[in-house]
Amino acid sequence: MSTILTQASYVDEIENALALSLCFSTLLLFLLLLKWRKTKALLDITERMKKTLEGEGNRLFEFLHMLGIALEEDHSATTLHREIVDGVNDVVSSRGGALYLLSSSGRYLIPKHITEKCPLLIGLPMEVFKKSGGDMGLLKSHIQLSKVPSAEGMLGAVLSSGVPQKVDDVKYHEAFKDTLIHYAGDVTAMLAPLSYGGRDLGVLAVARPLSEGQFTQSEFTLFRSASEQAAFALGNATIHQEAGEKRKIEGELRTAQQVQQVLLPKGKPEVLGYEIEGLNKPARLISGDYYDYINLGEGKWGVAIADVSGKGVAAGLLMAMCRSVLRAELRRGADPLHAVSQVNRLMFNDIKEDSFVSLALYIINEENGHVQLVRAGHDKAPIYRKATDSIEWVKPPGLAIGLDDGDVFDRITKLHEFQLDEGDTLLLYTDGVTEAYNSDEEEFGLERMVDVLRESSDEGVDVILVNLMKSINGFVSGALQSDDITLIAVQKK
Repeated sequence: MSTILTQASYVDEIENALALSLCFSTLLLFLLLLKWRKTKALLDITERMKKTLEGEGNRLFEFLHMLGIALEEDHSATTLHREIVDGVNDVVSSRGGALYLLSSSGRYLIPKHITEKCPLLIGLPMEVFKKSGGDMGLLKSHIQLSKVPSAEGMLGAVLSSGVPQKVDDVKYHEAFKDTLIHYAGDVTAMLAPLSYGGRDLGVLAVARPLSEGQFTQSEFTLFRSASEQAAFALGNATIHQEAGEKRKIEGELRTAQQVQQVLLPKGKPEVLGYEIEGLNKPARLISGDYYDYINLGEGKWGVAIADVSGKGVAAGLLMAMCRSVLRAELRRGADPLHAVSQVNRLMFNDIKEDSFVSLALYIINEENGHVQLVRAGHDKAPIYRKATDSIEWVKPPGLAIGLDDGDVFDRITKLHEFQLDEGDTLLLYTDGVTEAYNSDEEEFGLERMVDVLRESSDEGVDVILVNLMKSINGFVSGALQSDDITLIAVQKK
């Protein structure tokens, strides 16, 4: 009997063990199933993230590729601006975007491209908002034409900060707490200051309604990368444009220089009983100095030298005007004093208050060495007197052209007459000669100029000018020429 009970108990234990094992196996299977499902879910998420990252990377690559093509093909500024905004929109999947660039003064941000569906990014004065009646079309038209102070608003804050910003809800931005500025809309935005080579360029922004979700950190990272590349592209385009404009201006200046050279004498004048030589060396492409020889007939020649205050194009235009008026007056038969007076009267209204023209007009008589001089504020001239081996200065009174409309000019400016004898040499110059500076900021001066005149006078006018230029160049020793240089040597044979 006990044996039978023992066997029965053994069977029960086996059955219980089998049942327990089955339960454990079922539980283990269930746990494995849960693990598998979780693993599968994680794999699905990883795959989606992988596809998302691949998509973001591809969009960024396409944006960079577009910028490269734009720079290679030298797109217009308008096209480049549009492609940058549209490209960044695609990269971060925003509703719209805007590009604002700094004005030349740096005081304003100017809208260069705003997409049609871009939410508002700037606040509006209450009066503007009320007049529009809340019409978004009118408001956007107003914004498309409105420049923004570069130190104000959300755009100005981003530009001043120097770092990109993600604004989760635009209406709560610090810039819109002013009760006089109205901002309507539930908008999220990302903004980045654009700079290149330490130079601020503007602000790039993208936005979308909050209903479409705030921008993620991943999208913000993409936006920062894209905005950096946009700044690089804009900076390069700006440099390229400025270089092109500079080349164009230089080309125009060279053309102007060629025209101006036509106005200067082509060689020595054939003046009976005299040797005359002149030269002009501009400090820039365009000279404010000029000299001229005018055959007046009946054995008389006009020799003129002038210096317009300032340098460059403006001075060159005044020089050409002065030359034309003086020639016209002299060929009309006017005496030298009246001719110079007319030049002053006719040019006075065309000369700015801070400008003037110093002019000296010499009328040389071939027959007897008689010379008439009208000195309108020009530098005094040295005469080397051969007979006495001495220097004589001619410096009659006279007012520069453009300082007075006529009455004072005519009262001060006088006609002066003197004689040139055989071997005498008259030297005319502009202050670019005497005021040539060396590296120690010393002036060449009158004394050095007169020493060269005295030492070279026996060798003729050509040698005088050559030696003077050699002396000036040796003195300045490579220092930058600061003013135009004009020289005329007149020697009585």
